[in-house]
Amino acid sequence: MWQDLMDVLSKICVVYDNLAKIEERKRDALVGIDMEALSKILDEENLAASKIQKLEKKRGAILQELAKNRVEINDSTKAEDFYKYAPSLAVEKRLLALHKNLSKSVERAIKIRDNNQILAQSALDAVKYHLNRLSGAAVEQTYGAGGNIVTHQKKFDFNA
Repeated sequence: MWQDLMDVLSKICVVYDNLAKIEERKRDALVGIDMEALSKILDEENLAASKIQKLEKKRGAILQELAKNRVEINDSTKAEDFYKYAPSLAVEKRLLALHKNLSKSVERAIKIRDNNQILAQSALDAVKYHLNRLSGAAVEQTYGAGGNIVTHQKKFDFNA
């Protein structure tokens, strides 16, 4: 079972590394406003997220099986503490190394994702600004129960 855990952690790390690469390509597509590439990248991103979800379920099942006969292990036990119950020091060290690599991969993917969200929001704000400017609409923030107020100005006289 310990080998299965190492295999799953290794696979999860690979998928997160791939996800970070996908996110980097997504950044390029957002900056270049390449909607066709962005659509394909979003499909790849969904596939990677699905793989991570399946692997995490498998990891959870393996951890439950390994912890089944250990009274001292509970839901609040940290992974680093759990690895101390590995059958050998070599396995424990390998698990700790995999855990460290996985943490780095996840942090990298999250950082790139967060930057992409800022880019996407900025692009959306720019589009809203230009659409509002062209249509003569303005959205005003309010704090009342009614939400935003939209006002329209007539820019073109179509009856002329």
